[in-house]
Amino acid sequence: MAIRISGMNSGLDTESIVSALVSGYQTKVDKQKKAQTKLSWKTEAWQGVNKKVYSLYTNINKLRFTSAYSLKKTTVSDSTKATVSASGSAVNGTQTLKITDLAKAGYLTGGKMSLADGASSETLSSATTLSDLGYDAESGGTIKVNDKEIAVDGSTTIQDFVSKLNDAGVKASFDANNGRIFVSAKDSGEKNDFTLEASDENGASALAAFGLTADDASRIKGQNAKIILNGAEFTSASNSFTVNGLTINATATTGDDEITITTATDVDGIYDKVKDFLSEYNEVVNYMQGLYNADSAKGYEPLTDDEKSAMTDTQVEKWESKIKAALLRRDSSLNSIMNSMSNAMAKTYTVGDKKYSLGTFGISTLGYFASATNENYSYHIDGDEDDSYTSANTDKLKAAINEDPDSVIEFMKQLSDGLYKTLGNQMKSSSLRSTNSIYNDKEMASEYSDYTTTIKKWEDRLTDAEDRYYKQFTAMEKALATLQSNRSEEH
Repeated sequence: MAIRISGMNSGLDTESIVSALVSGYQTKVDKQKKAQTKLSWKTEAWQGVNKKVYSLYTNINKLRFTSAYSLKKTTVSDSTKATVSASGSAVNGTQTLKITDLAKAGYLTGGKMSLADGASSETLSSATTLSDLGYDAESGGTIKVNDKEIAVDGSTTIQDFVSKLNDAGVKASFDANNGRIFVSAKDSGEKNDFTLEASDENGASALAAFGLTADDASRIKGQNAKIILNGAEFTSASNSFTVNGLTINATATTGDDEITITTATDVDGIYDKVKDFLSEYNEVVNYMQGLYNADSAKGYEPLTDDEKSAMTDTQVEKWESKIKAALLRRDSSLNSIMNSMSNAMAKTYTVGDKKYSLGTFGISTLGYFASATNENYSYHIDGDEDDSYTSANTDKLKAAINEDPDSVIEFMKQLSDGLYKTLGNQMKSSSLRSTNSIYNDKEMASEYSDYTTTIKKWEDRLTDAEDRYYKQFTAMEKALATLQSNRSEEH
């Protein structure tokens, strides 16, 4: 790089002159940087659109299958006795239910323990030992919990024993206020019950000291729940039963009485599925239309650092927001996607021997003049209480689901499949775009890289030009300095 000397001898503003001489190069650099910045913003705008479209694409994939609409609703004549839910495989109709037994977990309430005469502790606590409880065996004993053995001796504390019980697979605790040990099975039901017995004579003495013998303790055995559904008996280790698509949670016995379970198609659930789908579709297409119809930003370009320095932060933000909002204005690719989505939604599909469209079920757009701004593609459901435009109309959709849910479901499956395939075609990979991308992300990334190369080229030319001019001015300054020196010597 040339040595840059200001106009000390010539009195010229060298920096200003050089800046003016290379301004053409600087303009080229700024132009390319602005274009690259604008491309970066446009890429971000497309990424926002792509995220919404891909989310819609993913969600409607589920709506192409019957399982998405296999919704059932159940009612129970006495909800204090049982609660019932139904899967899609449950049979519509009324069924009878008796609950004869509820499931119980095995439970043992130990007898009240007491300290022996001469015990080292004055009060019963978790630190109390077997010796303090009167255990006088010279050697230790063994207690069996299910198939696990527990070894104890005179030094074993209540807390030690409770911990060993828990390790053996039961739930045990000590209540110091009542002086009792409590033991229960981890789960309800006969097969989950537990056994607690002595393995030897010394073990029997240990159980007696802890108040856990049959004479001292109160025992409740594990019990299965039992129901009679439509005359058939079912048992369960818990109070929950799953029978032919029904999940029954028993909460109380019914005695000799019967309660009824009524299962029917969940009309509201299917309606909500359709409504949620249309809501998401509307959100996506309205967003796209808003970008397409954005106000023009003609005359606005990204700012250079020098231009930003002359403005306030608020002014810069408004300026850039104006540009960003209009990046996809009148974009042909965006328009093509909206049109393809609109065409897919407007199609007619055959179910059985009849043809159906969204309009068949009172679902339609409002038309150009009646629609709100940027909502021409939005669909509205007649009778939708949440839609101020169509809430007063007759609800054809809910009536159709009530009368013939299978036809509505089959139509929605075909419609969803059509839109799914349409979006899939829009997101196919190519030399210009990646898989699941609705815009030419590869092409835009390549363009961004090209701008980086071009900017570097013009920056190098700018630097070379500056160096050349500064070198010339430096030579001139040196010549003037020599001339001035010679004149001084002559005088």
